[in-house]
Amino acid sequence: MEALIPVINKLQDVFNTVGADIIQLPQIAVVGTQSSGKSSVLESLVGRDLLPRGTGIVTRRPLILQLVHVDPGDARKNDDSGTYQHPSVLISFAEEGWGKFLHTKNKIYTDFDEIRQEIENETERISGNNKGISDEPIHLKIFSPHVVNLTLVDLPGITKVPVGDQPKDIEVQIRDLILKHISNPNSIILAVTAANTDMATSEALKVAREVDPDGRRTLAVVTKLDLMDAGTDAMDVLMGRVIPVKLGLIGVVNRPDIKQPLGKLIMSVIQTKDIQLDYNLHICIKSNHPALFCHNVRLLMHHIRDCLPELKTRINVLAAQYQSLLSSYGEPVEDQSATLLQLITKFATEYCNTIEGTAKYIETAELCGGARICYIFHETFGRTLESVDPLGGLSTIDILTAIRNATGPRPSLFVPEVSFELLVKKQVKRLEEPSLRCVELVHEEMQRIIQHCSNYSTQELQRFPKLHEAIVEVVTSLLRKRLPITNEMVHNLVAIELAYINTKHPDFADASASVFMCLGAEEKQDERAAHCSPVPVARKLSSREQRDCEVIERLIKSYFLIVRKNIQDSVPKAVMHFLVNHVKDSLQSELVGQLYKSGLLNDLLTESEDMAQRRKEAADMLQALQKASQVIAEIRETHLW
Repeated sequence: MEALIPVINKLQDVFNTVGADIIQLPQIAVVGTQSSGKSSVLESLVGRDLLPRGTGIVTRRPLILQLVHVDPGDARKNDDSGTYQHPSVLISFAEEGWGKFLHTKNKIYTDFDEIRQEIENETERISGNNKGISDEPIHLKIFSPHVVNLTLVDLPGITKVPVGDQPKDIEVQIRDLILKHISNPNSIILAVTAANTDMATSEALKVAREVDPDGRRTLAVVTKLDLMDAGTDAMDVLMGRVIPVKLGLIGVVNRPDIKQPLGKLIMSVIQTKDIQLDYNLHICIKSNHPALFCHNVRLLMHHIRDCLPELKTRINVLAAQYQSLLSSYGEPVEDQSATLLQLITKFATEYCNTIEGTAKYIETAELCGGARICYIFHETFGRTLESVDPLGGLSTIDILTAIRNATGPRPSLFVPEVSFELLVKKQVKRLEEPSLRCVELVHEEMQRIIQHCSNYSTQELQRFPKLHEAIVEVVTSLLRKRLPITNEMVHNLVAIELAYINTKHPDFADASASVFMCLGAEEKQDERAAHCSPVPVARKLSSREQRDCEVIERLIKSYFLIVRKNIQDSVPKAVMHFLVNHVKDSLQSELVGQLYKSGLLNDLLTESEDMAQRRKEAADMLQALQKASQVIAEIRETHLW
C-alpha cells in the first residue's frame, strides 16, 4: 500500500497543471489556532525549519505540502519515471533535501531559508501585506531522504480578534476557508491543540466536529507537552478520556531548536515534568519520532484505499462529461466555405424542425415552435373570436335609427334590407382586430424560434458570434418582410366578407326564415306585452318598432356567426401560407443568398475569444482527467492490501 500516496501526489500534480479542484483528493488538512504549534508539527515531519514565523496570522494562504522520499543516489530521476527531477549538479544536496514550488516552475530551492522567504513573498503577492488571507493555495514539494511520502495542507490559524488592517470579519473568513478544505469527505483532519490549554474548549476540535461529528476522520495532535505546569500531566487527554476521536491522539514536544538531540530533550522533559509514558498505547511524546510519521502515513494510506474506487468512478464520469463538452465546442475551422454552408443548413433545418415538432431538443417547460402556433390558432385566437358578442356595442336605438334612415321620408311596410347590411358590416368589422393580433402572435413566436435554435439546436453558432448575429438579422428581416404581406391578406379576408353580404347563404336563409316564422307566431303576444317590456330608449317602442328591431338583431347574430366561423377557419390558413410556410420554404435560400459570400467568410467565422478559451480549458481538463485515469489504472490490486 505504500505506493498509494505517490499515486495521489501524481494526481495532485496532474490537476495542478489545470488549476482545477473538481476532484477532491485524499489529503491531510492541518487545523489549529494561532501559536498552537501547528507549524512546528509540520516542520517536525520535514525535519527542517521552512515555514514563516512571527506574530499574528502568519499562514495566510493554504500551503499544500507534498513530502517525497528520495534516496541520495536517485537524484537523477525524472518526473515521468519517478516523482521528481533533480539536476546532476545538485546531487550533493540530495542528503539534505530540496524544494520546488509550482508557481516558480522548475526552479530548485536547496536553501530552506530561501523556501521560507518565497512562501512569504508569494503570500504577500496574493494576500497583500496587511495580514489579509486568500484561499488560493501555495504548492510546495519537499524532496528528502528524511521524509516519508505524505501530502498535507497547512491552513491559516484560527483567530478571534482582527489586527492591523485586517477586516472585521477575519474570523469568519478564516473559518470559511478552513471549512472549505476539511469539508472534503476525502480529507483527514489533523487537529492541533496545545497541551497548556483546555482541550475541552479546543477551537481546532470544535471546527473539526462541525464537518466530522463522529470523529471518524479526525486525528488529534497535542503539542507543547514540555510547557505544561509542574505537577500536571496529559495522560487523560492522550488516552482519549477528555475528547474521544476515532483516529486517536498523538502527543509531541515542540523543540525550541529542532537540531537539539532528541534523547537529551526527552529525558529532560520526563525528569522535569510528571509525565508517564505508556508505549502500549502508541503515544509518542517525541518530535520527529517515527511513530508520528508512521501513524499519519498509515492513516492516509488506508483512507486512500477506501476512497480510491469512488475517486476512479468520479474521474471517469468527469472525463466523459468533458469529452462531450469539448465535442460541443467543435473543431477548429479548416474549410471555411464548407463550415459556413454546414452551419447555415443546420440552422435552417433545426428552425423548420422546431416548427414541425421534430427538433432534436424539445422544450418541456413551455410550448414553443409549431405547438405554440397551434395553440395561438385554436386556443388564443379561437377563444378571442368566440368572446366577441355579435351584438356588442349595438343598442336598440342604434338599430331603430338605422331602420328609419334606410326608409327615407316614406314609412316602410317591411324591414329595410339596407339597414341590416349597414349594421352587420359594422359588427363584422370587429373581427379584424383579433385576426391581426393572431398574425402578430405567430410572428412573435417565429422570432422566438430563432433564439430557441441558437440556444439548444446549433451550439456551434456560439463559437462564431458574428455569424450568429448575421443569421438572426437575416431571419428577422425575412419575418419582418412577410409580416405586412400577411397582415394585408388577413385584412382582405375581412374586407371580402364586408364586400358582399350573402343573404342567400344556405345557413343564413334557413335562419332568416325561422326568424320570420317565430315573429309572426308571436306578434299578437308581443303586442299585448309591449307596454310592460323594458326598453333601453327614451320612449317606449311601438309593437312594430320592437318587432323590427328584434328581426334585425336576430338576423345580425345569425349572419355574424356565419362570418365568424369563416374568419376562424381562413385566418390561420392565411397565416400559415403567407408567413409560416413561406419562411420555412425560403429560409435556407435566403440565408445562403445573404451570407454565403467569399468576402464575408473570414469575418463571419471569426471565433469568439471566450469560446476559444473555453475549448482550451476543456481540452486541458480532459487531458488531465485522462492522465489521472491512467495513473489510477496502473495501480495493481496487490497495492491495495
